[in-house]
Amino acid sequence: MPRWWYHYGMSTLVTKADGTQEPFKMEKLRRSLHRAGATKDEIVDICKKIEADLHDGITTQAIYRKAFEYLRASEAPVAARYSLRRALFGLGPTGFPFEDYLARLFAAEGYTTKVRLTMRGKCATHEIDVAAYNDTDSFVAEAKFHARPGIKSDLQVALYSFARLHDLREQNICTADHCGIKRFMIVTNTKFTSAARDYAECSGVELLSWDYPRENSLHDRIQKAHIYPITVLQSLSQAQQRTLIERGVIVCSDLVENPQLLRHIHVSQKKHERIINEAKHLCTHDGAVVH
Repeated sequence: MPRWWYHYGMSTLVTKADGTQEPFKMEKLRRSLHRAGATKDEIVDICKKIEADLHDGITTQAIYRKAFEYLRASEAPVAARYSLRRALFGLGPTGFPFEDYLARLFAAEGYTTKVRLTMRGKCATHEIDVAAYNDTDSFVAEAKFHARPGIKSDLQVALYSFARLHDLREQNICTADHCGIKRFMIVTNTKFTSAARDYAECSGVELLSWDYPRENSLHDRIQKAHIYPITVLQSLSQAQQRTLIERGVIVCSDLVENPQLLRHIHVSQKKHERIINEAKHLCTHDGAVVH
């Protein structure tokens, strides 16, 4: 790691999405660029450019936009991976596409999934966003979608979910013996408050957010599974993404497996090929398309 790394930007205060400020940490930017697949030379070059633009009060969103612009100039799939967090916001404005996306992610991890179930608990009827099961495990998930960064899921969410878990414990989500609701998970595309995390760890409710739990966060699981929402595709406009989502096209592999879905957005043959090639690059793992 170059020596300049430890000195650049250390005294600059940046404004986070929730309005709080903290010292800028070049290492966080470096890690995010590395996870996106940028080369060492690209990382060094982009970080130097970002450092030159730093000033007290600059927002993390502005830093992200600048880094993304630099990445975009190099390679579209790398830029797409780097824009993943923003891509999840693009699944809005309702929470339904996010629920469908989570179901696809869990399916890639080996689960059979169902979305938007109505289940009767011991004391009340519950709307379940996602239910998942395999040969040895079963769980239900509450999806907490937020349309912008800075909004966190708090203690009340964890308390409510624990009550639902308690009420649903005797119910099954499939017919096998192991299909009782063993786990209740809350999934958000943003973050949880520290109070919510503390309560969940104590009560047994599982949390999954963009950066939690460490080493197995939502971001980590998406990267591992290669299940990318179509909103990461740089070849599609926001309007085109919305048109496809409204027709149930949620992940990049949908387009790879059925390129004819692009007829809904009326693109030229050249752009059609560019979209499919970008989607293939993102969702191909070890030579195979991940569904």
